Amino acid sequence: MKILLFILSYLPIMVFGQNNIGGNDIVNPNLKIKEVFSGGEGLILEGPTMGPDGTLYFSDIIFTQFMGMKAGIIWNYNPKTGQTKVFRSPSGMANGLAFDINGNLISCEGADFGGRRVVKTDMKDGVSTIVAGLYNDRPFNAPNDLVIDNNGRIYFTDPRYFGKEPIYQPVDGVYRIDVDGTVHLVIANASKPNGIAISPDYKTLYIANYDLGASDFLPDSFSGPTPEKSGKILEYKLLPDGNVIFEGVLIDLMNEGPDGIKVDSKGNIYVAVKGNILVYSPEGKLIEEIEVPNKSATNLCFGRGEFNKTLFITTSKKLYTLEVNNEGFHIPFKK
Repeated sequence: MKILLFILSYLPIMVFGQNNIGGNDIVNPNLKIKEVFSGGEGLILEGPTMGPDGTLYFSDIIFTQFMGMKAGIIWNYNPKTGQTKVFRSPSGMANGLAFDINGNLISCEGADFGGRRVVKTDMKDGVSTIVAGLYNDRPFNAPNDLVIDNNGRIYFTDPRYFGKEPIYQPVDGVYRIDVDGTVHLVIANASKPNGIAISPDYKTLYIANYDLGASDFLPDSFSGPTPEKSGKILEYKLLPDGNVIFEGVLIDLMNEGPDGIKVDSKGNIYVAVKGNILVYSPEGKLIEEIEVPNKSATNLCFGRGEFNKTLFITTSKKLYTLEVNNEGFHIPFKK
C-alpha cells in the first residue's frame, strides 16, 4: 500500500492545475508557468541543471519494478529552440545533475540497476570518469542529489528509496568528495537526505530530508528500523575545511516530503514539496507558494546567463518554466 501511495503521488492528475502565485518580490503575479516538454519515458523527471552551453540537462528515472527494464535517460533541452533530445541512454539511472566550475557534468547514478556512483563527464569529448564509486570499499546506497562548493568539493546525498541491490552502507548519508578524490561521510544524522543546496555565502548547507517511512521500498536484506514519515529542511553550518555542524531543523514540513531544493542570489530557499514549489526566507519563513500543474513538482533549478531568472521545474512527465524576479545562485564557471 505504501508503494502504491508513493507511485500515485507522482502520477499526473487529468485536471490541469491553476497557478496560485502571490504578488510579492518572488514572482510577478501576471506571469504564468509554461509547459516546455512532455513525454518522459520513466516515472519522474529529475535533476535539472543548465550547462555552459545554455541548454538544460535533466534525468528521466525508471522504476523497473513498475515500468520494465528501460535503462534511464538524460535529456537535453534547448530553451532557445524548444528542442529536446536524448543526451545519454543508458544513464546509469542518473538522478541529480550539476556542472562543476570547469563545465563538466557531474551525475548521481542511483540504484535499481544503476551505477550507484558519482560520475563526471567531460562535455568537450564526452569521456566519463568515476569520481566516487565506493566508501570504505563498499558501494553507495543510491546517490541522489548533489551540490558543488566554491572550492570544487562535491556534496551528495545517498538515500535508498527503491532498488533490489543489497545495501552495504549502514546509514543514508551525505558525503563530500574532495578535489583529490577522497570521499568523506559528513552527515549521518539525516534519516533520508534527498535534495541539497548551499547558501550564497557558502556558510550553510541545506538538506531536504524526505523520509517515506516505508521500508517496503528497500530490499528484503534491509534490517534497519522503519522511521515515521516526515519531511524537514535541515540546516548545517559549513566550515572552511568542508566539514559541517548541525544547526537544527530550519523548516518542519511534517508529513510532506521535500525533494529538490535550490537557492536564489538573495539566499531564499526554493523547495519542491507537496507537488508545488515553496519559497522560504533564509530564516525559514514561507514567503511564496508556486502552484505547479497537477501538483507534481519533483525538482527545480535556475538557468544561467539570460535564463538566470528562469525556474526550470521537473515533474512526473513534464518540464515547466517560470520567470521569477530574483537571479539564481550558481558557482560561476571558469573563464
